[in-house]
Amino acid sequence: MVFNTYAYPFLSAIAIVMIFSHAALAFDILDPTGNITIKWDVMSWTPDGYVAVVTMTNFQMYRHIMSPGWTLGWTWSKKEVIWGMVGAQATEQGDCSKFKGNIPHCCKRNPTVVDLLPGVPFNQQIANCCKGGVVASWGQDPSAAVSSFQVSVGLSGSSNRTVRLPKNFTLLAPGKGYTCSQAKPVPPTVFVSPDGRRRTQAMMTWNVTCTYSQILASQHPTCCVSLSSFYNSVITPCPACSCGCQNNNSCVASGSETIRSVVGTNRSTLNNAPSIQCTEHMCPIRVHWHVKLNYKEYWRVKISVINFNYQVNYTQWTLVVQHPNLNNVTQVFSFAYKPLVPYRSTNDSGMFYGLKFFNDVLMEAGPSGNIQSELILEKDIDTFTFKEGWAFPRNIYFNGDECKMPLPEDYPFLPNSAHLNQIASLTLAAFLLLTLLASW
Repeated sequence: MVFNTYAYPFLSAIAIVMIFSHAALAFDILDPTGNITIKWDVMSWTPDGYVAVVTMTNFQMYRHIMSPGWTLGWTWSKKEVIWGMVGAQATEQGDCSKFKGNIPHCCKRNPTVVDLLPGVPFNQQIANCCKGGVVASWGQDPSAAVSSFQVSVGLSGSSNRTVRLPKNFTLLAPGKGYTCSQAKPVPPTVFVSPDGRRRTQAMMTWNVTCTYSQILASQHPTCCVSLSSFYNSVITPCPACSCGCQNNNSCVASGSETIRSVVGTNRSTLNNAPSIQCTEHMCPIRVHWHVKLNYKEYWRVKISVINFNYQVNYTQWTLVVQHPNLNNVTQVFSFAYKPLVPYRSTNDSGMFYGLKFFNDVLMEAGPSGNIQSELILEKDIDTFTFKEGWAFPRNIYFNGDECKMPLPEDYPFLPNSAHLNQIASLTLAAFLLLTLLASW
């Protein structure tokens, strides 16, 4: 075979582009240090192995793991087995036929583990377990961003010299794709007793870091954005086919008999039946941004999030918005709000999320399948304008996934200057009318 030596630089360039393209898709400029870290602490030795506590901590600011929860997998380096687990379980036992009497919990070379559901007996629990695999984001609730379980490993060796680290870790989460590093030994974890008077440490510790990857998550967007304003009667819808296009049996028509058979049906029994309401955009989630009112020193925006999925309640949802005026947010109604401070010159992004026990669950499609908020922003006299779509967001992310935005040329446009005074007068009149009605 004859090789063309001139092809090597070209092929190398392609390889470099592919590597950096993948890295760019995995890197999140709004959350550059966000990851899920899995810490494996060997707490004690047994005659043929060890007992370890595995702790999963979600350090991502706005990506959480929602129901039905995480699935963690790995490959053993030798012929290890799992004798028992507390706070989690392997999904398959595998072939344990060579064992007599005491049968292991799992004999598979590549076990798959899931969290236990809430309400299991106390003797099957450890701290931070048994939440159905649901893990909050660090930005929302650090105390709920941790999930743990205990595993008793056998046939592994029972010393630092004989134990081998598991390989090929995988982390699966609903609608999310993660790439995990190989396990790496780190200094043993030091534990402090509740009274602070005693310090102990693990026999050995290793870490695995899993980072979010848009490539692994979905080839298509999962949400889209529509726009409207007080100064223009035109509503800009989500772009057509934002999350896919309608085809035969791809969606459920609103008001159809099919809805009754879909709602309340267990997902596993649907046999891939469609559960998304038929729309032009075909997205499970639509975010609507409405420029509502204009005051002398402030302006007001209404945000609505609508669920078109008849099978999914979005728990602990997050909404991230990029807009240059978010550094001047004055008040947010009915949502919690937290600025995101990216590694750049201006703070133009923030995270909205639900208030606990009020609207932290976005219900499935239907009358209750929407949540709304309003925010008041102080004008920056040097930059504020309604011209050229400045009042609309640059990007919106729902549950960490980037939403499909309309094209800038389709945004509601500002009428010419001859009508600006009329618009201002109408805005003031509307505000006074609302104030009067509220006082009745």
